[in-house]
Amino acid sequence: MTNSRVGVIGGGQLARMMIAPAGKLGIEIKVLAETQDSPAAEATTLVGDFTDLETVLNFAQSVDVISFDHEHVPLGILQQLEQQGFSVQPSSKALAHAQNKLVMRQALEKMGAPNPIWKEVSTTLELDQFINEQGPEVVVKTPIGGYDGKGVRVVSSSEQVSDWLAGPMLASLGGSLLVEQKVAFKRELAQLSARNPAGDFASWPVVETRQKNGVCSEVLSPAPNISSEMSKEAVKIARLISESLGVTGNLAVEMFETKEGELLVNELAMRPHNSGHFTIEGSVTSQFEQHLRAVLNLPLGKTDPIRPVAVMANLLGVSDSQDLVANRDKVMSSFPEVNIHLYGKAPRLGRKLGHITITGDDVDTCLRKAEAARNQINN
Repeated sequence: MTNSRVGVIGGGQLARMMIAPAGKLGIEIKVLAETQDSPAAEATTLVGDFTDLETVLNFAQSVDVISFDHEHVPLGILQQLEQQGFSVQPSSKALAHAQNKLVMRQALEKMGAPNPIWKEVSTTLELDQFINEQGPEVVVKTPIGGYDGKGVRVVSSSEQVSDWLAGPMLASLGGSLLVEQKVAFKRELAQLSARNPAGDFASWPVVETRQKNGVCSEVLSPAPNISSEMSKEAVKIARLISESLGVTGNLAVEMFETKEGELLVNELAMRPHNSGHFTIEGSVTSQFEQHLRAVLNLPLGKTDPIRPVAVMANLLGVSDSQDLVANRDKVMSSFPEVNIHLYGKAPRLGRKLGHITITGDDVDTCLRKAEAARNQINN
């Protein structure tokens, strides 16, 4: 008998965007949200603390499989669920590599995936030595807790992360930091794929992601002017990681395309991902439907593009009093071909409040219209 109740921990926009495809497939989706008014309030069946074992256990008892809107549930809690026979997809063993960047780097190196030069450091001496060897600038990351540019600093001296190296703070970060070479990259790419417990694997076209202040601003699918060889290499890397780590559900592999034409893995996410929002309108099977299929061990859907090009533009908060809904109707009238997704979140500078997608035949035209629509909805 096929499982039909998916429990999603976290009430953010990713959980919100799973609701529609769940209904389409006849799947009951339940959400453990942090607050009653979260973006996924429509499917919220429990409000509570995802770091509390009893809360998560109670939630798990109401569903057939547990999955995630984010990667922040403590591994100890997930291990307790697994020990008691609950299905956790992806497993705690796989998710550890998305929660801890040092664990990720170690695993990628072991399996032969392409890493930048990196090192684990816990003292100013170790960090300064790495800077001397790989500088003048390097990238220092907190192993846990960082996202959307948080927990990442470009430095030329250990003094610039002296707060992170201080005893209590360092202890809270696991006792060490990750330092990496500052990669001279041509652009940033992302390869999204999905895998179910039976081992079936599917991937979407590799995309180009463009950042603003450390946060994804636009996604272009497929990545413009990418060679077939590089596209195949991106899928090969994603499949290697997915199979080596036993990932189930979606896997997003964020990568650098270096100026020398090589790919280096930057970070991993094991859930629906911002780089795949374009798939709602741009692909035969969206990333949200695919994730549900995968975690329930259902056959995976086709990932072919519906149109030659899809462009997604994030709607990032420009003020704390912004009202996207106020301009929505005007944008719908001016740009009837644009798809608008609003997350129902309180506005805050730089916060992801929604996104817009447009599909077409030409990337420059799609990007120009997406940016024009975004400017209008923000004003």
